[in-house]
Amino acid sequence: MANQAPEERSELPMAGPDREVPLTMAGSATSQFAEISRGVIADQGPVAARTIERGAVVFDVDGTLLDDMATISEVAAKVLFEAFGTPETEGRLHYLATTGMPFEAQVSQLYGAAPLELRRSVAQQFHQRKISEAYARAKPFPEIPKLLKRLAAAKWTLAVSTGAEREMADLVLEREGLRYWFEDVLGSGQGTKREHLAEYRRRYSGAPIVLVGDSRFDLEAAQSVEGVIAVARASSFANWNLSPDDLRRWGAKWADYSLTGLPEALEQIFAPGKKSAVGPKPEARAASRPRKGR
Repeated sequence: MANQAPEERSELPMAGPDREVPLTMAGSATSQFAEISRGVIADQGPVAARTIERGAVVFDVDGTLLDDMATISEVAAKVLFEAFGTPETEGRLHYLATTGMPFEAQVSQLYGAAPLELRRSVAQQFHQRKISEAYARAKPFPEIPKLLKRLAAAKWTLAVSTGAEREMADLVLEREGLRYWFEDVLGSGQGTKREHLAEYRRRYSGAPIVLVGDSRFDLEAAQSVEGVIAVARASSFANWNLSPDDLRRWGAKWADYSLTGLPEALEQIFAPGKKSAVGPKPEARAASRPRKGR
């Protein structure tokens, strides 16, 4: 299995049945919120390219590994209302429609005429409130622990690309017992999702790479990097629905409301002589569709 041994992994403490990991920022340095992307892996030395056994599956975090998008979108709506007077219902939909980008880029796209310092201040407020109001109680989707174990057993190398800060993603994944499975985490401080995928392509030259995301931006990022295939988690909660059909129209080779069937989907996508555009069986899609009012 292509993941780090326990002694080589993050030094953040592991959560256990009698121990809670405090939800504070990892490391002592204060994070800087960039207006534009910074250099990939700017906070560490270059990672040497290497050969991996099967290929790499790169996961987004918010809305893909963690069932937290409903809460995060509410936080974003409050911040946008307080800063720009945007009605919360409208702000929430603006956020969800552009999710997948770093929040700094979302604010710049939505409020480009606002002064730069205001946009930076709004982004900082969002990151702080996302930590205290969303990540403090964020949990993975129920199928995720078993899914990661299955993919690792099938010799896939697992990694993370997120528009959130690497420090927070590291800490939340560690708290939930998931960090062990991932070889590396790249976040907003290491560049955009496109840059993350280009970096993973450099590290795993010649190997298949799959991005697992939950937004149109994720799919566009995958399509912008040669040899990256996108699959996606569909989403449905109050006043928001992004269906598997929507995601497939935007380029996902497979999409469903649950990632339970992802290992089988990958077998179909990469099976010699078989069509790569696969989807869940109708009965599986119906069974996995969230209930109304989620």
